Amino acid sequence: MAPADPTTTPSNGFSAHRLWERGLDRYPGTAARYRYLAVAVFVTIVLYYELYVAGGVAPLMLAHFKMSFLYYVNVLVFANLVGAFGSLAAGIADRWGRANLVTYGLLGTGLLTLLTPLAPNKATFAVVTILTGLVEGMCLVATPALVRDFSPQIGRASAMGFWTLGPVIGSLVVSFVANRTLPRFDDSWASQYYIVGVVGLVAFAVALFGLRELRPGLRDQVMVSVADRALVEARAEAAEQEADLRHPWRQMARLEILAPALGVSVFLLIYYTAVAFFTIYLTSNFGLTTARANGVNSWYWAMNAVALVIVGVVSDRLRVRKPFIVGGTLLAAVMTFLFMTRTTHPHTSAGTLIWIISLLAVGLGVAYTPWMAAFTETIERRNPALTATGLAIWGWILRIVVCVSYFVLPYVVGAVDTLTRAPEVLAAAKKVPAGTAPPPTLLHELGELKKAAADAPHQWQAWWWICIVAELLFLVLMLPLAGRWNPRAARADADAHAREVERLTGTQG
Repeated sequence: MAPADPTTTPSNGFSAHRLWERGLDRYPGTAARYRYLAVAVFVTIVLYYELYVAGGVAPLMLAHFKMSFLYYVNVLVFANLVGAFGSLAAGIADRWGRANLVTYGLLGTGLLTLLTPLAPNKATFAVVTILTGLVEGMCLVATPALVRDFSPQIGRASAMGFWTLGPVIGSLVVSFVANRTLPRFDDSWASQYYIVGVVGLVAFAVALFGLRELRPGLRDQVMVSVADRALVEARAEAAEQEADLRHPWRQMARLEILAPALGVSVFLLIYYTAVAFFTIYLTSNFGLTTARANGVNSWYWAMNAVALVIVGVVSDRLRVRKPFIVGGTLLAAVMTFLFMTRTTHPHTSAGTLIWIISLLAVGLGVAYTPWMAAFTETIERRNPALTATGLAIWGWILRIVVCVSYFVLPYVVGAVDTLTRAPEVLAAAKKVPAGTAPPPTLLHELGELKKAAADAPHQWQAWWWICIVAELLFLVLMLPLAGRWNPRAARADADAHAREVERLTGTQG
């Protein structure tokens, strides 16, 4: 009888020891590997749901705390700045592992999310939000490292497509849940935090009992296909001893890693604008309700999710990444331009907006999934033992770019700060008795509101132009990535590798 696989037998079941020691001594079989990948994707979705919930209720939250748009944006700036250094700190996952960082990070974010509605004022809200950003900055580097560990290069784009569902489905869930539940809870923004907080603690329980990781000797090697399993296991002990972990930041601070990381970070300006400000933009520029704006947003995230998965499968089948990156980027740039042209047409129908942003979302998805696969493969080309360090550099650059963009946006779109106060000003105007002149202060506020309504569309157009330029810049900065342009050449590389693995396996056998 063949020996039992320790990754799937009862000996791998629950014990108190498992709450901290989660390493696998052998590369898992297909069913177990998919299970660990599924848990990693699930917890990523929940982490992004927690991170993005504020964007779905921003207009209501600003009114509750009497918080200006500028104050809210500055909170996001500091949260991303702190999260950037949390991402950098997550490079320790190469030495200390990934699974515990994710699991106990989920516990922290779940509790912080539940505490947010209890904040007595906007300053406390800011502190809790910034702390949440710190923890999630660490976790959201460790999860793609886990996905890379459990996915050979042939199949990497599909796996990364599912991982990238984390931010997309997280955003979709924010919009869907807000659209369905806000009317039932009298438009209470706090209800959304309580819902996601409970979901976060459930995810912690799932990760506590269901998330594992590879031992260093297994994850420190490049695995091209599942056929390499026997060779990877045979070399595990030597790989762990030979892994070069000296000067990790110096090893990863190379052009082929820094340029693509910066490129994708600026490429995603439109994405992070959607996350934080689409609801505010749609309500202030097109007059949609918060619930209706979230309904429009749901189409954006749903189409993005579909594109991420499909392009991952196709990219793996053709064995190339860069042609998809170029095609998706060009589609995204064209649709961002069309989206920009609608800004000065406030009576644009919700249906038209849905078509435009859906195709924009498809373009982003077609470009991003292959980029994630190519970026992890580029890190492996440098040093597979420092995958988390390379991803930490990407996470740091990404959040610094988001931090800077959020800081700049209120100065480009300054009228939004005035427009977010519109419900309060208009409500005060309605209370003025008929035939009575409004107070001078109210007249001044109404005048500012009218001016802001005229200025905002042109200011938003300037921001969308910045996003278009950033998308095109990405096409240059992604060029150092590893990988072929021609599917035939890529297939020849894979075939040559398969023959070499057969030779080495036969030699060792």
